[in-house]
Amino acid sequence: MAPSYRPRRTCLAVPGSSPRFLEKARGVPVDEVFLDLEDAVAPGAKPAARGAVIQALNGGGWEGKIRAVRINGATTPWAYRDVIEVVEGAGQNLDVIILPKASEPAQVTWLDLLLSQVEQAAGLERGRIGIEAQIEDARGLADVAAIAAASDRLEALVFGPADFMASIGMRSLEVGAQPEGYTRGDAYHYPRMRILVAARSRGIAAIDGPYLAIRDLDGLRQDAASSAALGYDGKWVLHPGQVEPVNQVFAPDQDAYDRAELILDAYAHATDVRQTGAVMLGDEMIDEASRKLALVTAAKGRAAGLARTQSFDPGPGGASAEHSPGGERLGQAAGQG
Repeated sequence: MAPSYRPRRTCLAVPGSSPRFLEKARGVPVDEVFLDLEDAVAPGAKPAARGAVIQALNGGGWEGKIRAVRINGATTPWAYRDVIEVVEGAGQNLDVIILPKASEPAQVTWLDLLLSQVEQAAGLERGRIGIEAQIEDARGLADVAAIAAASDRLEALVFGPADFMASIGMRSLEVGAQPEGYTRGDAYHYPRMRILVAARSRGIAAIDGPYLAIRDLDGLRQDAASSAALGYDGKWVLHPGQVEPVNQVFAPDQDAYDRAELILDAYAHATDVRQTGAVMLGDEMIDEASRKLALVTAAKGRAAGLARTQSFDPGPGGASAEHSPGGERLGQAAGQG
């Protein structure tokens, strides 16, 4: 995960047909806001919703947020007009287009090509607008690795649990809840893990779908913690009340962030100065694998705005770390490289 990693801990869904919600979304402390033209908008309201979304994007007030629009599915009669009108009307103020119900790589390729054509015609920088592909059915999950590789614009894969449950015939009407009678683990572990692996194979983000029980914050935390533990970058939220718990779950705690930064410093000192591939940090031997794990946590911590509370001091004989500004030593490197 690169240092330029863009946080997507919380991705807020906002109906594109609601001026009140569009205005209110500007002040919600989320990493991404997506203005929805798909499921949240009735068929007859979709043309007007495009205009409202364009106006909202051009109106500003989205500083610090990824600005996204979810278009209608590639096989619907609205999708191509969604792309053309929104990109022509507000392309300079748009970061990402979300493609729902991505069931085959050709749909991502179609969106990439159409985006390039509209960007060229509108005089926009070609390739700047990214794509997030939402995996919502059995076909999409079966072909998720190819979908992840279908475009260089792809920035994230998103799990859509509601349509996925319907697609496979899961016996439940509660989105995200374990189906009654399922007693052996997590019914969603397989699709989540398969989407995560496909995303990571291409170096892109993996986003979990929403938790629909708005007032059940304990259930939300548990659901978010499960996907965060797997390695997901964030989760869709449907209400401002869900934002704080999800932001907390998907950001590393202070101790984990400090430890990650210390590992990066110690490993860099070991390889650059001491010319060794492994070093002791406290009671732990760290190496290249440790560095890779630390990069993920450090990038997420930086993106969440965490500040270091411990500093790295190589010491006269190796690597050590101490609380900033001075204090209890965490460890001393053993031996010389």
